[in-house]
Amino acid sequence: MKSEFKRVLVKKGFSEKMADEAAQLFTETSCDGVYSHGVNRFPRVIEYIDKGYIDVKAVPTKIEGMGAFERWDGNLGLGNLNAKVCMDRAIELAKENTIGCVAIKNTNHWMRGGSYGWQAADAGCIGICWTNTHPNMPAWGGKDRRIGNNPLILSVPREGGHVVVDLAMAQFSYGKIESCKLNNESLPVVGGYDSEGNITRDPAEIEKTWRVLPIGYWKGSGLSILLDLIATVLSGGNSVYKVGQLEGQDAEYQLSQVLIAIDAKKIAGDDFLGKAVNEVLSDIKDSEKVDENKEICYPGERTLNTRKENLEKGIPVNEAIWDKIKSL
Repeated sequence: MKSEFKRVLVKKGFSEKMADEAAQLFTETSCDGVYSHGVNRFPRVIEYIDKGYIDVKAVPTKIEGMGAFERWDGNLGLGNLNAKVCMDRAIELAKENTIGCVAIKNTNHWMRGGSYGWQAADAGCIGICWTNTHPNMPAWGGKDRRIGNNPLILSVPREGGHVVVDLAMAQFSYGKIESCKLNNESLPVVGGYDSEGNITRDPAEIEKTWRVLPIGYWKGSGLSILLDLIATVLSGGNSVYKVGQLEGQDAEYQLSQVLIAIDAKKIAGDDFLGKAVNEVLSDIKDSEKVDENKEICYPGERTLNTRKENLEKGIPVNEAIWDKIKSL
């Protein structure tokens, strides 16, 4: 899979090094079971390159620094590469200052936001990062889409498996909705509204209306608005509103993102960090189960299980999408 991704990216004009790093990120995302932002998303990334939304030669550049905080410009480079560079820089700042924060403007869809939470945790850091999007969700009480589903990622390092949560402010990301539609599956719970204004689990209906449900109803709507405002102010870049004014309004580019790393090992020490995290997770897993046949998992545990299974058995793909990638 990585070889195919890299082959196409090189043909599209990326350097060998950049193509290799991007292909690795797309493959890891797919291996971890987030097919919606890995293998299934890849053909759309190529379309964005062809439309000029992604500059294959661009690399992110630092604009200014203020101690442990820096502002960067993504220069319309590939989103996952830009985010990886900025989280690497946030980690470097955290190793120097205990905390590091990089806000980046003018970047593109970062694919799986969880990648940068895992990246921070691998470096022994707490990770906090989020992105804004184009307008793809109604504010609570509204019908038309004015706010973004603005994914938020939180991670804590742990020997034996990091704790990582990656959540959109919508009940389901559009990538997940698309995956369910491709697999002819209903969503596990209601995720939005159909053409008649009724809540539904039908992914095709939700794709038609663009009326996804925010998590926690008004709470998710409020979180979305504040995440957007903070990313806009810190990066000096586009808000969701401004992204919605760009050419190709359903495209997602020129976004604003924030990536934060906190050196947890330096602050807490290995012994306290491990003990504190493990006792909380152990207590949660000892919960009385609603269904004895279903495991209670901590955030990130299912990802680790899927990664293990896919490394042993291979990564499942939608044949039509895989054939399209091979033909690119």
